[in-house]
Amino acid sequence: MRILVTGGAGYIGSVIVARLAARGHEVVAYDDLSRGHAAAVTGGARLVRGDIRDASRLAASLRDARADAIIHMAALAEVGESVEHPERYRDVNVDGTAAVIAAAAEARVGRLVFSSTAAVYGDPRRTPIDERDPLAPTNPYGETKLAGERLLEQARAAGTLAFTALRYFNACGAVEPGGEDHDPESHLIPLALRAARDGAAIRVYGADYPTDDGTCVRDYVHVADLAAAHIAALEALPATQGAFNLGTGDGASVSRVLDVVEEVTKLPLRRHRVERRPGDPPELLASNRRAQERLGWRPEKSLRDAVASAWDWMRAHPQGYERG
Repeated sequence: MRILVTGGAGYIGSVIVARLAARGHEVVAYDDLSRGHAAAVTGGARLVRGDIRDASRLAASLRDARADAIIHMAALAEVGESVEHPERYRDVNVDGTAAVIAAAAEARVGRLVFSSTAAVYGDPRRTPIDERDPLAPTNPYGETKLAGERLLEQARAAGTLAFTALRYFNACGAVEPGGEDHDPESHLIPLALRAARDGAAIRVYGADYPTDDGTCVRDYVHVADLAAAHIAALEALPATQGAFNLGTGDGASVSRVLDVVEEVTKLPLRRHRVERRPGDPPELLASNRRAQERLGWRPEKSLRDAVASAWDWMRAHPQGYERG
């Protein structure tokens, strides 16, 4: 199959690109490199530098690749930034997705897998969350991802596109070549690993939640498992469509994650407890039953696997990806 991956030089996108290439697919990574890294694109995949909002360039790239399908990863994905710059998030995540849909129609590409997020659920009424639960995002990031899903639903209703939306929870871990190299970094595991390595303190936001140890509980899913889910969803199209949660169903508290960081690195980690962040729910867990039943997907990696792989990647790439 010939596949174009938007955001294919990003953290998760680059792992998907490498895994697709390893399976014998012809892959193009389409990325503007504003947050991705050219060095992350490996496995013989071709990198095309372009903006998803440029529908004409994207359509030309799809035609040039003779693409059969799209995996649409390109997006802005920081909750705090989305609150500060909602217009930027609408421009990239909503208008950009509309441009991807238009380019797909122009190039006659009829299959698409969409990178969505658990943020479309907002503050859950129950956990684990399943796909029938209300969609009520509480920040612009979640709102723009939900808007993207609805644009794709309209394209499907019009008969121009078969699509699947994958709503993932907390992506983590690393595989060569894909590790986390964000600027600034906001994810707990790489922040904790850096703190342990550098002898710095890690902030713990809130210690009075109604959880076993008072810290927030989240569902951490390894990037390798996420890549496998995207490939399963792509290969299931068009027979199997819809929205699917991607998570382990097993939560880990912030304190537990930090304990695992200490166990893996064998370094002490200083913890600086500060006030809760507004809007942080106590617990977010995924029900992944639908993905298991319909996509045949089941996560295989543990939290320890994720921390250990991220630590290995950080030691192998102490400065992150090569620039230039």
